Amino acid sequence: MNKAPREERRQGPSLVRGKFLPDTTYDERLLDQRGSTEWLHMDPWRVLRIQAEFVEGFGQLAELPPAVTVFGSARTPRESPEYALGESLGSALAEAGYAVITGGGPGCMEAANKGARQAGGVSVGLGIELPFEQKLNDYVDLGIEFRYFFVRKTMFVKYSCGFVALPGGFGTLDELFEALTLVQTRKVTSFPVLLLGTRFWGGLLDWIRDTLVTTGKISAGDVGLLQVTDDVDEAVRIIVQADQERQVGLRDV
Repeated sequence: MNKAPREERRQGPSLVRGKFLPDTTYDERLLDQRGSTEWLHMDPWRVLRIQAEFVEGFGQLAELPPAVTVFGSARTPRESPEYALGESLGSALAEAGYAVITGGGPGCMEAANKGARQAGGVSVGLGIELPFEQKLNDYVDLGIEFRYFFVRKTMFVKYSCGFVALPGGFGTLDELFEALTLVQTRKVTSFPVLLLGTRFWGGLLDWIRDTLVTTGKISAGDVGLLQVTDDVDEAVRIIVQADQERQVGLRDV
């Protein structure tokens, strides 16, 4: 005995049947001024918000000069040596012709933005919506606030020719290992990833060499993706040299 065909409806590229059939059409819900605003928080609408964030980021950052992203703790006090290190780094990068991109927050991020701005460079802050208030610091000349971490991370990677990590916490480590993974897996054109502060980062490097390499979790060559120094001038030289080599490689393609 043949079953009666189930009711169905086309919804754009989708086909829905049975329990997935809605009571109203998209147009009806769009034009109806009554009822809940839950649709603003549904996944299809989020896709448009995500798209808008990408468009805004690409539009604002497309004409930046060559840039370097600086990561570091938002909790670094202004009177600390790490803050002074961030200022020196921002200034040196600006003097070398690079825009400085940070997460736009306080602490080490503020320090790098401050150094870049005071040296006459381009100071950029890519902020993120957080449960607690954290506004863009006063030294950001071009700032964008993002809802989604993954959109923000894309902007960090797309518009940078090098990453420098000042001492920081989970957020800094997240961005650091994201960059390393992209370079290791060749998802991006290789760029230098530097750690500034040998005393702070030394334990992490020891663990990478003594645990990750010796247990076969990474290859010995992967350790070379990280470079550590206390010297701001050396860090900038490494970035400049890598950038020049990359430009030569692009011309040879």
